[in-house]
Parts: sequence; C-alpha cells; structure tokens
Amino acid sequence: MPALDKEGRSLDLICLGRAAVDLYAEQLGARLEDVSSFAKYIGGCAANIAVGTARQGLKSSMLVRVGDDHMGRFVRETLAREGVETGHVSTDPSRLTALVLLGIKDRDTFPLIFYRENCADMALEEGDFDAGYIGSAKALLVTGTHFSTESINRVSHHAIQLAKRAGTKVILDIDYRPVLWGLTSRGMGEVRYIASSGVSAHLQKIVPHCDLIIGTEEEHCIAGGSDDIMAALRATRSMSSAQIVVKRGPLGCSVFPGEIGKTLDEGITVKGVTVEVLNVLGAGDAFASGYLRGWINGESIEQACTYANACGALVVSRHGCAPAMPSKIELDDYLSRAKDVKRPDLDPRLNHLHRVTNRAAQWPQVMALAFDHRSQCEALVKEVGQPLSKIAELKEIIAKAVLSVAKDFPGRAGVLVDGRFGQSVLEHITGQGLWIGRPVELPGSRPLRFEAGPNVAQEMRAWPAEHTAKCLVFYHPDDSAELKREQLSYLGQIQEACIGTGHDLLVEVIPPKAMPSDDTTLPRAIAEIYAHGIKPDWWKLPSMSDAGWNGVAAEIKANDPYCRGVVLLGLEAPEDELAAAFKIARRHPICKGFAIGRSIFMAPARDWLLGKCDAEAFAANVADNYRRLIEIWLAPQSAAA
Repeated sequence: MPALDKEGRSLDLICLGRAAVDLYAEQLGARLEDVSSFAKYIGGCAANIAVGTARQGLKSSMLVRVGDDHMGRFVRETLAREGVETGHVSTDPSRLTALVLLGIKDRDTFPLIFYRENCADMALEEGDFDAGYIGSAKALLVTGTHFSTESINRVSHHAIQLAKRAGTKVILDIDYRPVLWGLTSRGMGEVRYIASSGVSAHLQKIVPHCDLIIGTEEEHCIAGGSDDIMAALRATRSMSSAQIVVKRGPLGCSVFPGEIGKTLDEGITVKGVTVEVLNVLGAGDAFASGYLRGWINGESIEQACTYANACGALVVSRHGCAPAMPSKIELDDYLSRAKDVKRPDLDPRLNHLHRVTNRAAQWPQVMALAFDHRSQCEALVKEVGQPLSKIAELKEIIAKAVLSVAKDFPGRAGVLVDGRFGQSVLEHITGQGLWIGRPVELPGSRPLRFEAGPNVAQEMRAWPAEHTAKCLVFYHPDDSAELKREQLSYLGQIQEACIGTGHDLLVEVIPPKAMPSDDTTLPRAIAEIYAHGIKPDWWKLPSMSDAGWNGVAAEIKANDPYCRGVVLLGLEAPEDELAAAFKIARRHPICKGFAIGRSIFMAPARDWLLGKCDAEAFAANVADNYRRLIEIWLAPQSAAA
C-alpha cells in the first residue's frame, strides 16, 4: 500500500467532528444513578482519533469549535499537549463545549448521556477554514455525526469538496450514534444501532467521495441501508471505490480494497488480540488511529490491521478513551510480545511505557526554588521568637518573588512548596505554567513515613493534576536489610499512589550524614530502588563528582531510559559551592536543572522575621538570589548559543 503522497504536505491528517469532555464514572459496576465521582478526559470521536494518531507519530490537526468556557480551554490545551495542531480549534462565543457522561456497568453495558444541545462543535462554519488548510493535509477525516444537522452537513460537505480539489484523501468514520440523529430519547445514548432510511440516505451522499470508510458491522449496515452486513457492503461498493474497513471487535477486522465477497472473512482479515475487556468505549477510535498509522504511511493492509487491532485491544483494557490510547513506542513494544501479554492492564512494562511515553507536559529543564521546608521554617520562627503563623506569610512572599522571576523563564521555572504552610501559595501559582512539586514525606522521618498518614493516595486525589509528588528518603545502600525493606515499601506505596492519581513522582535521596559516602553511594542507592520496581519520573540528588554522575546516569539509562532526569538539591550550600556543583552537573545530560531553597531564601527570611527589612525588600532579595542562581546555571548555555 503506497504512501498517500510525496507533495511535502505539512499535515498527515485533519480530523473534523466531535470534540467534547468525557466525564467517566470512577465506580465500576455501578449504574449512573449510583455513581459518586467522575474522571475528566477529552472525548468525541474526532478528537480521540486526533490524539490517537498523534500518539502514533502522525502530524494530526483538529478542525472544530469549542465553547468560550473552561471545558473548551481544556479541550484545546489537551489537544496541544498531545501534539495535535490546534490552529483551527476556534472558540464559539455563544455555545458551550459538549459534555458526555459515561459509565461502566459490566463488559456489555456502558450507559452514556450526551449533553450536546446546540453545542460548539456542531456550530462549525465554512469561514473557519479554507482550501489552503485542507490542502495542507494528506487526508481529511470526517465523522458521521457531523452530517446530522443541516448546517453541519453543509460545512462537512464543503470540507470534502475542498479536499477532493486539493488531492487530499477523504476518510469517513461512520461514528453512528442513533441518539445524535434524534432516533432515541436523550437518555439512551448507549444504543448503537437503529435502522433509519433517512440516516442511510444522508451517508450515501458521502460515501462516493471517500477513499477510506471505517465502521463496525452495525455502522456499515446503516451506511449501506441493509440489516444484512454483506448486502450493506455491496450497496456501499456500488456507490464508492473506497477501501472499506469493518471493525469486528475481538474477531479483529476485515478490509475490502475491491470486490465484496460472500462473507466478511473473504476480505483481508486479521484476527484480533485476546484481552480482558474493561471498557469498549473508545476502542473503535483507537482502532481507527492504529489503522491510519499504517494507511497514511503506506504500509500493507495487513500491517495497518495489526496496528488497529492492537490499539483497540489496549484501550478496551483501560479506563477512558483518549488517555487510554497507546503511544507508538508502547504499541510497538506490545506487538513484539502480544502473545505473552494476556492482560495488558496488568503488564508492568506496558503500563510503565503507557505512563511515561504519554506524559501530559514536557520539562526539558527545571530551575525550581524549593521552599517546601517545614521543620526548618518552624525552627527559624522559633529561633527569632515569631509565631508559626508567620510561616504561611513568609511562603507567600517567596512565591511572589518566584513569579516575578519565572515570567522571564517560561517553561523552565518551578517551585517546591508544601501544603501544610503553603496551601494558599499552591492555590495561587497552580495553572501559571510553573513546574510544581510538593512533599509527601513526614519531615526528618527515617524510616520513611508520610505526613498525611498511610492513605497518601486519598490526599493526592485532591491535588491538581500538574503537581508532582516529592518524596525525600534518607537512604544508604549500607543500611540494614530491615530498614531498607521498610523504606522501599513506602516508596512503592507512593509510586502506586502516583500511578493511581496520575501525578509525577520525584524521589529525593540523601544519604545520612553519619554514614560514610563515596562516588558509588548514590548510584548504588538508585540501583537498589530500581531493583525494587520503583521508577520515579524525577530524581533529586545532592552534588556529586563526575564519577558519581556517571554512575547515576548509567543506572537510570539501564533501568528507565524514559526517566525525566535529575534535579540538583542545595542543602543550604553557599553560592560559590553551588556554582562549582553546577559546573560538574552540567557536564552530564541526565541533570536537567536544580531545586534549591535555603541557599536562596533563608538569609532574607531571617532578616524579614527580625524586622531588618520589609516584605517588599524580602521578596526583592529572594528574587535577586533566585535569578542569579538561574543565570549561573544558564551561563554556559548562553555562551554556547
């Protein structure tokens, strides 16, 4: 199957169709009436495919309207984070973004309620795009729902006409939802098939223009106007020369590039992968994403089917639609050993790859001011005779200083701040583009304990998704076996909590001062933590020699090449010592920056608490110290540039 074209088009795929917010029931096996909490994801057939194809390495774009509301901004920002081009995601000033409530009652029952009354994505207009945009893509995907009203039908046909003139291939995902065509009551969103001559007539005006048509057996029946699948396919073939793909669930799929045979198996048929089904919602969109990876890249039909079946199998084993879509790396790993992975949802390697190759935000560099100190701040206010209530005010002033500097270093500045004294700070700085870490450990605990007690995951469920859990452990490879087992057990618990809540994990390792350390201490400690199955997204480590950094880098590369990297801690070292530590650390690419605190804020904080300066001067001093440390870190990079 040849690649679509070699005309240097900037996009592989434009997706035109539904883009909404899915609210997924978190209680499995419950009626929607009994559900008590929901997880929020991006949703809608076209948006899911845009995300799924982007994760498979295609250059995807979304053509849609969203509301001028919080959910519309969520859709746009999520698409952008996933690598989908969003230049044609426009804002409708008068309509809301669509919502969908979904439940998982059992493997055959998935109640849905669509909240799409006069929604933004159905208000797309011809003026929202032009011929140049459509012609910039190898293919245009349209979905069946976007022919269900007179206005959106007109706009979708206009897009198809522009595509045909530009030589852009046209793909139809039939995406048949009877409720969205007004064929059921609004509370029956889970109904997948109702015969309708009106819907069939609509779709039969589209299929002659298509190069690829994708649908389930029921969807092809509605497109072909017959309850007999083979008769329906023959009817479609009489109107269209498109390649026809039939999704067959656990049986895999069948593809008809030409003549329609007597049975589905007479098509090019690739059997599916057997998995434990949790949730079929979104599996069809995952299937389409995998198929398009092969089809657009010119791979064989059999290979495209293999991608498609595997994508669908992975998504049915997971919660959600778009967030369950596999990455290219993850999919290829799965296909290399699919026969041995009967439960993808329980396979540690696959689940780790899904987590680390689909991260929501990229942080190639972090330069954070750490003021998560609790016991140190308590000791400071006690020393100067001030009440504990001053700590919260102190942290608010430090946050003000951080924000004054961070605006000059977008995508790189950050903070470490606690919820005990810094909750108001966390509320203020969240959503402003900073890297944010917050501690979970009980200060000074050895063996490790959590400040919130044993149910740390429950506390983290209330955290914003962008927050990173920081866990400091005083760990030495020469500790007793019993102590190490206990500390590693707690690290395992915080990792499981982060996986369950979707937060990044930063593990900070500091060898106890009373124990001798050398160039091998930290590499050995990291190796032992990895050996226990703990793979943090970040490490936070003290300064080391080149030999120590080499050892750390080797352990990370061997155990988790997808680790985000290491940030350097300060331990209240003076600026000249930090500059020397930076000089060594910068020679090692695994070090992505720093998270340093007391060296920056402790002296100004003491002066403020003693009344030697006012809050404005305190903030200015902290800002100066923070900026100077950033400039020291960046100096060699600036010189090289």
